[in-house]
Amino acid sequence: MRFASLLGLILSTAAFAQNAAPPLVPAGFDVPRLHKSSGFQLVPLGPDLAKHDYDAYMSSIEHLQKTFSLSTRWPREGLTMEDALKDVQGEQQRFEARRSFTYAVLTPDGAKELGCVYISPSRKQGYDAVVRLWVTKAQFDAGFEDVLIPEVKQWLAARWPFQSIAWTGREITREAFAALPDKP
Repeated sequence: MRFASLLGLILSTAAFAQNAAPPLVPAGFDVPRLHKSSGFQLVPLGPDLAKHDYDAYMSSIEHLQKTFSLSTRWPREGLTMEDALKDVQGEQQRFEARRSFTYAVLTPDGAKELGCVYISPSRKQGYDAVVRLWVTKAQFDAGFEDVLIPEVKQWLAARWPFQSIAWTGREITREAFAALPDKP
């Protein structure tokens, strides 16, 4: 009986390993842990920033539903700090596994989150990665997105190994991206 249980565990672990997404970047790539600009910094989103992240998106629920998530599921009234903590723990796990990379956009002193940048694998042919980002409503109204996007593009070109990045909803519509053929 013990052997059967052990064999089942081995087989399920092997199946999980085969189905797990491959890393987004090569093993030898040194994933950036900090990017500083004159008006902000990018740092990996993790549990230590859960409160900053929560405060940022809860301050901009309607704005983010219309511009980022295109859904009323996130963010929404009623999300708790426990929900926020689970979310950032997941982001940190994917970051450490090198499967996707989420960065908090913080003020230069790190006291406040202004938004987030997400770097994910592309499932569509012609693109290595997909980049999405959001900024709070106050930062959007102040024109910060127009500063952030070019800086992130420059950082990606200088520090990351991608040949082609899809900026869905910006440089390619979500509909046009969805219509592209899937990677084999």
